[in-house]
Amino acid sequence: MKSRLRRTFQGLHARLLLSHLLVIAVCLVTLYAAASVAAPRFFERQMLDMARQQRVQAIANGGGPPARMPGLGRFGMMPADMEDRVAEGYLASLTDSLVLAGGAALVAAVVASVLVSRGIASPIYRLAMASRRLAEGRSGERVAVVGTTEVRQLATSFNAMVAAVEDAERRRQELIGDVAHEMRTPIATLEGYLEGLLDGVIEPSDRVWAKLHTEADRLRHLIEDLHELSRAEAHQLSVTCRPVSPAALVHAAVERLEDDVAERGLSLYVDISSTLPDVLADPERAIQVLTNLLTNALRYTPPPGDIKVTVAQRDQAVRFEVTDTGIGIAPEHLGRVFERFYRVDKSRSRSLGGAGVGLTIARALVEAMDGQIWATSPGTGRGSTFGFELPCA
Repeated sequence: MKSRLRRTFQGLHARLLLSHLLVIAVCLVTLYAAASVAAPRFFERQMLDMARQQRVQAIANGGGPPARMPGLGRFGMMPADMEDRVAEGYLASLTDSLVLAGGAALVAAVVASVLVSRGIASPIYRLAMASRRLAEGRSGERVAVVGTTEVRQLATSFNAMVAAVEDAERRRQELIGDVAHEMRTPIATLEGYLEGLLDGVIEPSDRVWAKLHTEADRLRHLIEDLHELSRAEAHQLSVTCRPVSPAALVHAAVERLEDDVAERGLSLYVDISSTLPDVLADPERAIQVLTNLLTNALRYTPPPGDIKVTVAQRDQAVRFEVTDTGIGIAPEHLGRVFERFYRVDKSRSRSLGGAGVGLTIARALVEAMDGQIWATSPGTGRGSTFGFELPCA
């Protein structure tokens, strides 16, 4: 019981009410003290003014100043004992009025304080309960945006935080499902071939060993991509920036994929300005970003198609753009293409290979080099452009 009372009086509602009552008490005491000191002086001044006006009026009527009668008080308007009784009555009535008005003001102030403190404390209490339920794992918690400006800002921030937590949980579930799906295909292939070899249904051959090696290599690449993704999202990617030629970066990335481009029957064009300054970047990481963007364009551009790399200066940065004539991106997907495992066309994307984390890693690398990356597309079937900027050295 004592602990409950202690919690009650330590709560925000009770503390606000007590603080309001303390302010009210201080105001009432100050009012009574000031009135007790000032009222006699104001009463005396008012009486002297009335006596002065009476003498002035008598002179104006031509009778001359009235003679002071014996036994009158200091104001010259009534006997001294009557003046004392009038002063005492005035002060007594003033005291009674102050007590009555103070009591009424106290009751009104207490009622107002209760309402105000409850209006402030109730939204915060609801917010605390909602955060506790959220910590217990209950999703969908929201609080009403009511109260003072600060409380409304707090409620808005809490609702935004809950939305971010729900989005993170959704992405976590999608990540688990995507990783499981990506690993299921090569493992099922390996398992099928190995069972066939064990049962004698499949004869060992170079083609079979090559297939097993391909699926194992696919698993290895997936694990490496996941490791790189975890480091990227934890901001642990090692980046050592130094001045480097943009043309050297583009040529290195293009050389890696020239054979793949020719094999798919595509055309690759490079347009590099002749007056480009060096960029401040990690050469290996920048080439990795360009390779990821070119690989993405290569996968989603059916033959015959074109891929174009454009490099030009833009203010204090150098802009790299990879444009293709591929399947394009619908407007509703543009904002999510850099999310991990996100695919515009999942069935088509899985058949083309890749774990769906290349663009996510590319974004992390560009941001680690103080750059920015983006994607644009006129629409489905009309190609797309992936670009990024790096600061000039």
